[in-house]
Amino acid sequence: MNPHHISRINDILFYIHKDISRELSAKALAEVAAYSEQHFHRVFKRTVGESIHQYIRRTRMEYAANQLMFDPTSSVSEIANNCGFSSASSFSRAFKATFHLYPGQWRQHDMEVAEKPYLKDPEIAAGYQRVATCPLQPAKILDVPGRMAAYVRHTGYNRSIRHAWLVLQAWADSEGRDFSTQFGLHHSNPAWVALDKCRYVACLEIDRPLSFRGVVNQMMIPGGLHAVFHLQGVYGDLLPYISLIMEQWLPTSGFKLRSTPAYVHYQQNHFLHPEEQFELDFYLPVKFF
Repeated sequence: MNPHHISRINDILFYIHKDISRELSAKALAEVAAYSEQHFHRVFKRTVGESIHQYIRRTRMEYAANQLMFDPTSSVSEIANNCGFSSASSFSRAFKATFHLYPGQWRQHDMEVAEKPYLKDPEIAAGYQRVATCPLQPAKILDVPGRMAAYVRHTGYNRSIRHAWLVLQAWADSEGRDFSTQFGLHHSNPAWVALDKCRYVACLEIDRPLSFRGVVNQMMIPGGLHAVFHLQGVYGDLLPYISLIMEQWLPTSGFKLRSTPAYVHYQQNHFLHPEEQFELDFYLPVKFF
């Protein structure tokens, strides 16, 4: 695949995730990417694996599912507007088509007992049993800066993420870059998105811009207000920890979830550690209103 196309489509993905509530027409996005609209549609689907309209719809629906479940004070109309829908009825139809429940029905089902896709993985199911009995440490509420990072995108929350990290490590070695400050962006909630469909970004903090972009690209990890949790464990534990934070801490915290992705700052990266152990800080983007 053409590295130049990958770079430009990655710029579009970053643009989309900065604010999913704004107008995101294919025509406007094609102009951002400096493609004709027709060519943009072809390149985006070939690079990402789905059409631009499907990608935006899915991204908005996943954010809406989080908002509906973990923000009981916002109305369906408010959440629809936050997700870029001008009417609650069109939002409800789109949500039903994605999750097979209307927004009101989604709010009523109990996530703590609902079937979670990630529990089909026996290692993660075992991790869920381990962390369920561990009390969460209190969150720190911090206003953090944006971070300039080199990154590699990956689809799937599983051991295949290691490949993205090895690519990034090889790039850092070839560029003479420091490989010590590592972040992982979690775009998807695996409590209702199948693991092989979840979107992850392996990120390395950098002190100077990239001279060439291709498989490895450059972006700013969004800053702002975050709830920060210190977590330790082994492969299989992290997704259950995140699920508990979303299900138990967020609804009673008084905060609302922002649309930028949650991320982890690795002190020990389980995708690279020989015994698959992690120590990290989990950053959940939040807001007051």
